[in-house]
Amino acid sequence: MDHSLRELYQEVILDHSRHPRHFGVLENATHKAEGYNPLCGDKVHVMLVLDKDGRVADIRFTGKGCAISQASASMMTEMLAGRTLAEAQKLMDGFIHLVKGEEAPGLSADDREHLDVMAGLSEFPMRVKCATLAWHTFSNAIEEGAIAAAEGAAS
Repeated sequence: MDHSLRELYQEVILDHSRHPRHFGVLENATHKAEGYNPLCGDKVHVMLVLDKDGRVADIRFTGKGCAISQASASMMTEMLAGRTLAEAQKLMDGFIHLVKGEEAPGLSADDREHLDVMAGLSEFPMRVKCATLAWHTFSNAIEEGAIAAAEGAAS
């Protein structure tokens, strides 16, 4: 990777880490989950509201951790807002392949451009877990919300 491009990517990560988007508690969340990486101590709590059409109407996160985990959570919330669950899953799958250094053919050119800042993490396997923590926590929030809805309907 070109040195100036690497520097730009580092600046984007630092900006998201220092000024996270969608950071804070979402009081009316329909889905939420907590994620923890015991290897480094990163913690994230993802909260979201799904509208009647299955779109992410609002999404927030809180937590503490390294610049990578916080930046990734910020980027994730920014990119998932307004998407359907199918679109969110496709984006998540592409992101996880990307940070592992694998092909991510399902990503649109625009999504790829936004997420490429994390592509270099494949050189640092321990940092991949930091980058994917929020994304896995989002997935858990969706699963736990579906379980809670099914249990509520069965009552």
